Amino acid sequence: MKQEGALLSQQSAKDSSCLSSSLDTATERRRYNSKHEAERDLEVRRIVGILHRWGIHTLGQLAALEKEQVSLRLGPEAVRMWERANGKATRLLKLVQPPESFAETFEFENEIETSEPLLFMLRRFLQQLTRRLGALYLVAKELNLRVTFSDKNSYEHLFKIPEPSNNVEVLFRMLHTHLENFKSDAPIVAVSLEAEATKPSQQQFSLFEAALRDPAQLSETLARLTGLLGSERVGTPILEETHRPDAFRMEPFSWQLPQPEAKTGFALAGGADPGCPPATLLRAGVTAPGYNGAPLRRFRAAPPASVLLDENKPAHLRSAEVQGEVVAEAGPYMASGNWWDEKAWARAEWDLQLEGGALCRCHSEGEKWQIDGIYD
Repeated sequence: MKQEGALLSQQSAKDSSCLSSSLDTATERRRYNSKHEAERDLEVRRIVGILHRWGIHTLGQLAALEKEQVSLRLGPEAVRMWERANGKATRLLKLVQPPESFAETFEFENEIETSEPLLFMLRRFLQQLTRRLGALYLVAKELNLRVTFSDKNSYEHLFKIPEPSNNVEVLFRMLHTHLENFKSDAPIVAVSLEAEATKPSQQQFSLFEAALRDPAQLSETLARLTGLLGSERVGTPILEETHRPDAFRMEPFSWQLPQPEAKTGFALAGGADPGCPPATLLRAGVTAPGYNGAPLRRFRAAPPASVLLDENKPAHLRSAEVQGEVVAEAGPYMASGNWWDEKAWARAEWDLQLEGGALCRCHSEGEKWQIDGIYD
């Protein structure tokens, strides 16, 4: 066994040595080629400079010289240049495949004002495009629709396909759903459809992830909701980078799972509400920021309240949710932002304990008071 292990070790060392030698040879070859190309460029520049001093500036003037004299006076590199100028050099032709374009265009003989002729042409476009894509083993991942009107204006829309496909019915249903609510002021004179191709992809999911059962159906449903409610009401809510509570915006729904990001910053100990102002929680009875106090149950939307002030402090609170005399308060905690544009805001937050034992948070914006929530 020891002898066999020694032989294996020697063979492994020999293979490693051969691999290292091959890599070194390849590296030296690349260095030699690079050095040779640099020297050749310098030689060509020198020859061109001499030819210019002789008054030779065109290929025709170079081709008119005698080959023997060029070789005698300028060397072999100049002879190769002379052969190229006379068409006697042989170079292999490198074929370059032009980029494939998947687009269809049609100009109507008469102006159309209904959707039926437009949908008919779009279905024909999809049949032709999917046939061409399928011949190259590709699928469509995006569709770009362009409609031209008689007043020289045009309309464009980009359809992002949730699951790249060559299914004509799926693609046509996407276009048809979008055009159901489409209106124009002028008749249509031309239409074009362009497909962005990609290779079919296979996705490997983790243990607790699953694919959408029907991505095309989800896309169609979202398109219908967008047509009914508007794009600003359909999508994924994203928190705004601001200290204003509950500030968010809507972004288009994405089918890709987000990449996990490293957690930064800090978290309050005890599961405390990060949105809570750094105040003394009345019921918890502590002032440390890492309190193990009660969570805040927010009201959305915040109900209005009527507050009676005593020396600029809340003395009595009345609203549809809670009401009573204020027996203890903490605040005000001032917050503001966006002072540089028309979305400027400013508010003062209070933590109030009422006579019945309820502990709530409320805020004022000018003369307007609202209740944010109640602490458990």
